[in-house]
Amino acid sequence: MGVSSSKAAMERRPLLEDVAPVYSALDDADESASDTSTLAETESVEPPPLNKFSRAETCWILAGLWSAVFLGALDGTVVATLLSPIGSYFNKSNQASYIGTSYLLSVCCFTPLYGQLSDILGRKGAMLLALSLFGFGTLFCALANSMESLIVARAVAGMGGGGYIVSSIVVTDLIPLKQRGLYQGMANILFGLGAGIGGPLGGWINDLFGWQAAFLFQAPILLFSFVLVSLKVNIRLPSDIENRSLSEKLRRIDFLGSLTLVGTVGCLLLGFSLKTSEEIPWSDPLIWGLFTASAVSGVLFIAVEKYVAPYPVMPLRLITQRTPLAVSMSNFFGSMAAFSAVRFIYFLYNVPLYFTAVRMYSAANSGLHLLPNSIAISTGSVFAGWQNTNNRMMRRTGKLYRLTLCSGFMCILASISIVLWNDDTSQIHLWFDIVPSGFGMASLITTTLIAMIAGVMKEDMAVATGVTYLFRTTGQVLGVSISGTILQAVLLQKLRLRIQGPGSAEVNSPRHSTSIISTLDPLTKAAAVSSYADALRVVFICQAAWNFLAFLWCIPIQEHELP
Repeated sequence: MGVSSSKAAMERRPLLEDVAPVYSALDDADESASDTSTLAETESVEPPPLNKFSRAETCWILAGLWSAVFLGALDGTVVATLLSPIGSYFNKSNQASYIGTSYLLSVCCFTPLYGQLSDILGRKGAMLLALSLFGFGTLFCALANSMESLIVARAVAGMGGGGYIVSSIVVTDLIPLKQRGLYQGMANILFGLGAGIGGPLGGWINDLFGWQAAFLFQAPILLFSFVLVSLKVNIRLPSDIENRSLSEKLRRIDFLGSLTLVGTVGCLLLGFSLKTSEEIPWSDPLIWGLFTASAVSGVLFIAVEKYVAPYPVMPLRLITQRTPLAVSMSNFFGSMAAFSAVRFIYFLYNVPLYFTAVRMYSAANSGLHLLPNSIAISTGSVFAGWQNTNNRMMRRTGKLYRLTLCSGFMCILASISIVLWNDDTSQIHLWFDIVPSGFGMASLITTTLIAMIAGVMKEDMAVATGVTYLFRTTGQVLGVSISGTILQAVLLQKLRLRIQGPGSAEVNSPRHSTSIISTLDPLTKAAAVSSYADALRVVFICQAAWNFLAFLWCIPIQEHELP
């Protein structure tokens, strides 16, 4: 896992090569006297710092960035709560799933563009563009007068939502890489907080003021973030980048590569979404036509990135390197596993769905079983960052390899435990078996992001961050789509097998609403419960397989000294 001395020297250079230490609180308190003298000698020969911020200025910058992260998480769970009342309002409940799908597709397709835009427009310009698109999209959602216009508005909001990776790039500019994980964990706490309170808050606002108000109430947080980013995020790029003309900057944007990328990801995810939500057969020309279009766009995307684009949005030379490829694939399969526990089709989580449809718990009780996992998600990333910051060996060597493997292994253990759930499983297992998955995945995405940043050249760090988020978001949406498809296919097969004769008309009712199960006659109820148990076990097995693949892709990750 060693690298040549010349490459290692280049990899130790910061993203902005003239950036000085941010402030003394971020410096390593345990540095020896010789390290201090070496630093002094270095400063005596290097040019003045390009970016230097006081502690207060840095706090304001982080407040502006992290308020946007909080808002993004809040918006996701608020909208998930509003899907049912919105569908009823427009009398188009069958189309409500496209509200979530359009946003996810847009985020997934536009996320990698912001890594490139942050180098072209600057950190502030890219972040303000993201906030503007998200703000306009959210405002149009509140003013939408039809389901179709609302779906389009959510797609516009998703174009801005993909830009939140700029906050991660800015933190990399400001924070020493050996402390990067701790700050990523702090951001994840805010993300978890926003996701946790979004659902109850959205429901409360909807009950009092209507679903339109739930979009409008996000405006103060958005305005707060926009003002702070405008005033405080004054990250200067090297002069050779800042002095380019606007036309030259625009020529560096990979429009053709972006278009083919959108076609590749969009057609693939739309095919899975239509197959699941509309129950269209695989043989339908629309489904295989979308998959064919995705494959053709994928080939064109690779050709454009390799032979046409002078500044590709996803450089193939980057993704074919050992560590970037391993990090990208581990994030892809890990996100598939994590989000295979989510079904946006009927707006339920598969784990709570197990408690609702198999254990016959109330919705409130089912939701409470996710509380330990939510806490684990919020603390896992902080733990990984704290280990990297406070453990002497990791701080001096940047060795996150063992922690990465341990995190991946925890996800596998959790998946296997959930697969083994049955009627005799104790309450302790039902409450805590999922915890290692949340803790491990949160830690994994932190350590792999640090490995990606440390494993690429200085000029590739922003693009590499965008590539990481691209694979992560693609895995998330595929996990949602594929798990929903598998669940519905197995569930329908088992229901048709178990419910025959006079009661065969009841086959579809348990699939569309779990609340109907308790009203069925005893024999049909038992058949529905058993069918859900079998279908969910297949989904959980797939989740375990994806976690195992994520673990395998963690093995090739190389360790590099953290600058």
